[in-house]
Amino acid sequence: MAEKIHDLGSGFWNIRGEFRIGGVINIGTQCSLIKLESGKFIFLDSYKLTGEVRDKVMALTNDGQDVEAVLNVHPFHTVHCAQMAKDFPQAIFYGSTRHAKQVPEVDWSEDLVESTAVAERYPELEFSMSQGIDYIHANEMIHAGSLLAYHPASKSLHVDDTFMSPPTKLLGKVLPEVILHPTTKKALKDAPNAGKEYCDWATQIAHDWDVRNFCAAHSYLVKFKQGEFEEALLKAVNKARPKLENA
Repeated sequence: MAEKIHDLGSGFWNIRGEFRIGGVINIGTQCSLIKLESGKFIFLDSYKLTGEVRDKVMALTNDGQDVEAVLNVHPFHTVHCAQMAKDFPQAIFYGSTRHAKQVPEVDWSEDLVESTAVAERYPELEFSMSQGIDYIHANEMIHAGSLLAYHPASKSLHVDDTFMSPPTKLLGKVLPEVILHPTTKKALKDAPNAGKEYCDWATQIAHDWDVRNFCAAHSYLVKFKQGEFEEALLKAVNKARPKLENA
């Protein structure tokens, strides 16, 4: 799973990176680069860019000068934020309250990444906060909640952890799968109907967003044909719904 940049068209690039658990097992991570209508660029998530991928990004962005902002959409993805801030010192850094606590050396914007202000600033994207589960769970091992970002022009969905795709050797021969994060049940809010709220939210995502490029942090880039993502996500939600609603 070497570092690689994928041009998904319409001003959207997905960068597949490395993230090793205990320094050994590479489960992968990601960031995405988006060209705005203004000609400037933003990143979704932080990642330490190196080698050919870094060269490509710098060539696209006027040696990094045209990177306007970095939107860190997962509260628990903080490892690369400090390096990213060094690489793109002129960029505005948006994150959650946890980002500011974990990486205080970065000059974080007062506008939280999940705020309406940020969403209105970037109409090229549609955002959705996971519902029914904790965005920032008290248990540091529970990472199911996140802010999802959809890029309609390229039909690309950038999602960290909340939805994933399992590896399959039959890619292309069968419908690619979408799975819910393994900690989703543990992430449910302590509230009545939290499971139903989560499932209804995920069902709405399946219906609303025509995803062809599924960019998940610890999986890989998965391509869907029309209607396939909706089918795959609905299958995952419907399978989990009984357990989540009765949790």
